[in-house]
Amino acid sequence: MTPISRTETAWNQRLIRWLLEGLALILALYLLHLWQTWDAAEGHAPALSGHSVTGGVFSLKTQREKPLLVYFWASWCPICGISSSSIDKLAKHHDVITIAMQSGSENELMRYLKKEGLNFPVISDPQSRIAKTWGVKGVPTAYVVDKQNNIRFVSAGYTTPLGLKARMWLAEL
Repeated sequence: MTPISRTETAWNQRLIRWLLEGLALILALYLLHLWQTWDAAEGHAPALSGHSVTGGVFSLKTQREKPLLVYFWASWCPICGISSSSIDKLAKHHDVITIAMQSGSENELMRYLKKEGLNFPVISDPQSRIAKTWGVKGVPTAYVVDKQNNIRFVSAGYTTPLGLKARMWLAEL
C-alpha cells in the first residue's frame, strides 16, 4: 500500500470543499424558491380572464384539452428576457397565457413583443392585480394548471425549457 501524497491530500480536501459549497448553493437556491413561492396560489387556480394585447380574449374557465402554462413576467426583468424565447417556443406546442406585470401601456407592450420577436399571448397587468390574486412575489413566476384548473406546479425565477416541458407533460398524466 502506497502512502497518500500531499498532492492527493490537497486534491481530496479541495474536492470535499467543492462538494460542500455545491450543497450549500443548492440549499440556498431551494430556500430562495420556497420564499418566492410561499404565498403562491395552490389548489384550484384563481380566476383569470382578460384581453390579450394582440386582441384576443382569454378566460381560464374555457374548457381546455391540455394543461396551461400561466407565466408572469415583466419587460424590465432581465431573467424574463432570458426566458422569453423558451416561453415563446413552448407556446407553439402548448397552451400558454402570459401576464406582463408593470410593463407599460398595451402599445408599449406591443412594441416590446415586436422588438423581441415574441408571439405568445399577453394580458397586461399594470397594477399587478392579477399577480396579487395568484400570490406572485417576483418575476418570472410560472404556474402549470391542469385541464381541471388545478395548479400542479409553481416555479419562481429562471426555469429551463426542459423543466417547463416536463412539468407540462406531468400535468397531463
